[in-house]
Amino acid sequence: MTTTTLDLTGLKCPLPALRTRKALKTLQSGDLLEVCCTDPLSVIDIPNLVIETGDRVEIRQRDAKRIVFLIEKVGSIAAT
Repeated sequence: MTTTTLDLTGLKCPLPALRTRKALKTLQSGDLLEVCCTDPLSVIDIPNLVIETGDRVEIRQRDAKRIVFLIEKVGSIAAT
């Protein structure tokens, strides 16, 4: 199991969700992806993306400056 950090600071919708999707495709089951964002819409977009992929997500930090998600890769992503 590995943990990868994805710094998406400063990117606006839809880029955080798109880059998160791309990063998830490279992970193996059980790997973790830590995603750091500043876009307030990522609170909606990234959890919805993770629901689509069947993986698990939790918001580890949420304050006025940034949002940090921890995503656990559960299975493979359906072709999109």
